[in-house]
Amino acid sequence: MTEDEVRRNAFAMPFDNPAYPPGPYRFVDREYLIISYRTDPEALRKLIPEPLKLIEPVVRFEFINMPDSTGFGHYCEAGQVIPVSLDGVSGGFVLSMYLNDHPPIAAGRELWGFPKKLGDPELRVHKDTLVGTLDYSDFRVATGSMGFKHCLLDSEAAKKSLEAPSFLLKIIPHVDGKARICELVQYRLCDVVVKGAWTGPGALDLNPHALAPVAKLPVLEVLSATHIVADLTLPLGFVAHDYLNQKR
Repeated sequence: MTEDEVRRNAFAMPFDNPAYPPGPYRFVDREYLIISYRTDPEALRKLIPEPLKLIEPVVRFEFINMPDSTGFGHYCEAGQVIPVSLDGVSGGFVLSMYLNDHPPIAAGRELWGFPKKLGDPELRVHKDTLVGTLDYSDFRVATGSMGFKHCLLDSEAAKKSLEAPSFLLKIIPHVDGKARICELVQYRLCDVVVKGAWTGPGALDLNPHALAPVAKLPVLEVLSATHIVADLTLPLGFVAHDYLNQKR
């Protein structure tokens, strides 16, 4: 294999059998349980990297079931998103994500910089309740619940919420352990087709864990619970801020 062949064909690792295919990635029947809650603003400020700015002391805890996704198959995800702004653009800073499937963990971390770790999330309907759970190392760290389809939500409002920009802190180390890439990445979901959106009574319980510290942002008050089913595309992102090269 020549150097030109390496450069031409290099996409992801392993070189001869990458863990995931090239994007963009289409998701069909992607299902969300999003519980928004008020938390400690000082705890939030310690976790938001400049130049992002905190909008309000609110966290969205998201449980997501993805039964049909390009190249990744069926997997589940759970994590925390914080409302922020960058240069006047409002969006969400993705603080943590826990998944139960390796290819989307590898792709998410390597391409965009999603803060993904291996966990055991689940989203399901249990009788009259939509239930999201997150286990880490056989320990329950999060449980969210919502009354199943109690009230319809406006589909356009749900679509607008999914299309809002998201921000990620992407860090890739050099071989000496220092950061070779340290960037804020911005992306925006597109081609969104909302198939259903509902709200209802919601609850969220977070438990402390050394390696899944979701409870560092305590639940002071549940503000809303939302259930959305949609088709959408996850495109590739762009660098919004480079910590190592301010001129780039």
